Amino acid sequence: LQVTKAVRAGEVDAKTRRQIFDAIGFTFPNRLLTSRQPPAGCPEHTFRALGLTLLACFCTDPELAGHSQILNKIPTFNDILVSPSNPDSTSMIDDVYQCLSAVMATTRGPRELVTKGTVSALCQAYVNCSYGSDRALTLLLGLLAVAEAKCWRRDAPHLLAVLSKLSNDFLKAEDMTKFELCEVLPHFIPLLPPLTQDSQGRECLHRLYKGLANVLGSKLRQSQRDPALKLAACIVQACGSEWIPAGNAGSKFLALLVNLACVEVRLTLEEPDPLEVEGKKEVVTACYVLIEMGIQECLREEKPLLEEEQKMQLMRIMEEAFGAVIFYLRQVKEEELQDPFIFASVRILGAWMAEETSSLKQEICELLPFLVRYAKKHFEEGSTAVSLPQPELVSTEGSGLPQDALRFLLPGFCHLTAEDRPRDILISEGAPALLCEYFLRQWEVLTSQPASLTPLTSTEMSLQTVCGIFLNLVVTAPDLIRQDKTFSSLMDMLLKSLPLLLPQKDHLVLAANIATLGLLMARIPASSNSFLFSLSVLQGTQSAKEFFRATIRFLSQAHTTQAAPGSDVLTVTVSPAYASAWADISELWFLGMQALAGCLFPWLPQAVLQARWLEGLSELLTRVAPASVDFELIASFQGVLVELARASKPCRDVILSHRGREWVNLYGMAALEQCLTEQ
Repeated sequence: LQVTKAVRAGEVDAKTRRQIFDAIGFTFPNRLLTSRQPPAGCPEHTFRALGLTLLACFCTDPELAGHSQILNKIPTFNDILVSPSNPDSTSMIDDVYQCLSAVMATTRGPRELVTKGTVSALCQAYVNCSYGSDRALTLLLGLLAVAEAKCWRRDAPHLLAVLSKLSNDFLKAEDMTKFELCEVLPHFIPLLPPLTQDSQGRECLHRLYKGLANVLGSKLRQSQRDPALKLAACIVQACGSEWIPAGNAGSKFLALLVNLACVEVRLTLEEPDPLEVEGKKEVVTACYVLIEMGIQECLREEKPLLEEEQKMQLMRIMEEAFGAVIFYLRQVKEEELQDPFIFASVRILGAWMAEETSSLKQEICELLPFLVRYAKKHFEEGSTAVSLPQPELVSTEGSGLPQDALRFLLPGFCHLTAEDRPRDILISEGAPALLCEYFLRQWEVLTSQPASLTPLTSTEMSLQTVCGIFLNLVVTAPDLIRQDKTFSSLMDMLLKSLPLLLPQKDHLVLAANIATLGLLMARIPASSNSFLFSLSVLQGTQSAKEFFRATIRFLSQAHTTQAAPGSDVLTVTVSPAYASAWADISELWFLGMQALAGCLFPWLPQAVLQARWLEGLSELLTRVAPASVDFELIASFQGVLVELARASKPCRDVILSHRGREWVNLYGMAALEQCLTEQ
């Protein structure tokens, strides 16, 4: 027992500690921990305390701290933390914290602590304000930093209890503690499970809202404001704007948050001093999160938190902030491209470009060469940039590449390719070739995902948006499609992908995009003999035939009949399988019908006959009330039918044998009527 006295007195160096361990090993402390009978006249925990002192001593050696004999004591350490403490047990608790801190620093330690229940023990110690609770909080912060998701999965109720205490302290504090808690609280706000789903979580969020409203509504020094903005951004990342109550006070708070964020961005980026920007990157990234919420709230029409006047004011203020972001990005040097702050700046600019298409157009056009170069660099290198600390801007959902810069620029590029000047810049900078490569890569990602029933991923959204960009280019710059070799690879991929995609009902919007894009691209060679992929389509290769069969299936199955409410009269309606997606695909369907009429290759009427589309369409038009079929739909059907009737006698015969003259006259299809009469 003299050994433990010496150890406790701190009179041993590392070499001596190792000699003690070599002499007594774990057997002696293990026996001390399990001995229940204290020496006469000694406190109950005497032997246990001596055992813990030895273990704390051994744990100062990193090699021993990760030893299985220490790791299997974790439940014992936990028990001591949650047991009622008294003045005699404080040294024991100190030793336990020393052991836990040492274990935490080892490779296996954090995982062992989480799985063996230390998170709940630390939470209880902190919530109960037990002796050493500040050390419990420090250890919790360490565990959440390395295993946040696992901690919340296993111990959500205990962590919520800590958040409840912290948020309560935050609301009540009237001194510098309030700002210190701003630094601690973000670590206890999980992305999952959502705090808004739980009544205790919602109470915590309301306290944080009230506390932040008090803080940010006051006159603050920068050192006080920055942690508050970071805390607000962290909550926004986890909960969106759901934590901000509706009503006048909530809308003022939201506007204040976005206002402060815009001011911070302008102050930092309009006159960038490299050293100053370096120190402010974390808070500016947090401001980007708040500004993105501002964009979303200004666009929100259903139950908006903001009044129309507030929205207009915020849009003006955000426009100034984005002017500063563009100014900053124009100064970026080649060697800075890996900086995650540049990524965050490009991402937030992408969010603005996706929604606000009229402002800062000149500045954005001037920045486009940089944006294309930046996106290309990230795409080609699979960037090694590391994400910023909390609040982390980058979502890894879907494609899983946190540095997929192009994904965030696609919606903006889609708007810009509809306009002459930005489209010309994008083309001259090589954006179409980059987008083709990106499309092929994202298709690989999508098809490698196991389940076809997964929710809409960022990968699929990206593919849809790239299709939108290509549709713009096909319509406005067909010569580019003819001449750029990369579009040949794209066409091959479109031909092969649609037959795979169409049977999977959850991918109907993407299938509609691919079908329409493929049809429009296939139509181009009709006016050009030198087209790169004309042969595969014109000659009716297997992949081309399968693509067109799938396209005919997509176009022909979009409409059906239904009885009008309270009546036996049949009307035309969108098929049930298409109904939920129709808002997203109706324009594509009409465009696809128009494109099909323009690319009737010699072998295509046979595919239409095999699909029995003409019979189905004839039946539809003869059964329904003509007044239920709108003019645009009639015109669309007629466009395809006229081309089929001109190109193929068997198609004409099917139309005529299915009461064609009758319904052609009924729907006023003059062009088709004339075609049938002439032929």
